[in-house]
Amino acid sequence: MDLRQFLMCLSLCTAFALSKPTEKKDRVHHEPQLSDKVHNDAQSFDYDHDAFLGAEEAKTFDQLTPEESKERLGKIVSKIDGDKDGFVTVDELKDWIKFAQKRWIYEDVERQWKGHDLNEDGLVSWEEYKNATYGYVLDDPDPDDGFNYKQMMVRDERRFKMADKDGDLIATKEEFTAFLHPEEYDYMKDIVVQETMEDIDKNADGFIDLEEYIVLSQLNYSLNIYQSFLLRFNDVP
Repeated sequence: MDLRQFLMCLSLCTAFALSKPTEKKDRVHHEPQLSDKVHNDAQSFDYDHDAFLGAEEAKTFDQLTPEESKERLGKIVSKIDGDKDGFVTVDELKDWIKFAQKRWIYEDVERQWKGHDLNEDGLVSWEEYKNATYGYVLDDPDPDDGFNYKQMMVRDERRFKMADKDGDLIATKEEFTAFLHPEEYDYMKDIVVQETMEDIDKNADGFIDLEEYIVLSQLNYSLNIYQSFLLRFNDVP
């Protein structure tokens, strides 16, 4: 990467870094591919390797010796074999691949759970989440960073109530997962559509016009450039 390309990508990074708080930049997750490698078993099994282990875990395996890989795979297979009959069924393998690909979701939930279950009772109430996330905003209703935190809080409360199936404003870990990652739950699809419309429909007329669509396309293009830069930057020794 030459200096000009680097400076361009660095400016994009700066723009995205200043655009919004990290946790709030894109609350809707888009389903990842099982692997970015070509799925052609005649050439290699790299795609299957990523799908089985998860892309990040597959990278770790690439650094192990054959003996270490065999030992670790043995431990993984014992986890896949849910009924412990010594065999891995197709359904067990499918369940494992789903888990491997969505492991980051569970890790994200665990990380945020610790920061929001303030009284450590194994539940997260709306009040706990609001105080942990927006407490400083409530103390300073007019922050000078230009973000409308009150509007963000209203959106979060609406989503929290949708995820909270029994309506008691107290989330179990499953409900909290639906709140953080609504795209994973069928009963949360309406809120995903609603939030996406609100983000794109800038003039709030209930429609996506050509200009709004073009802005969205340009944003997605910029995000792809940004992500490509991060991948290339991480590969630099």
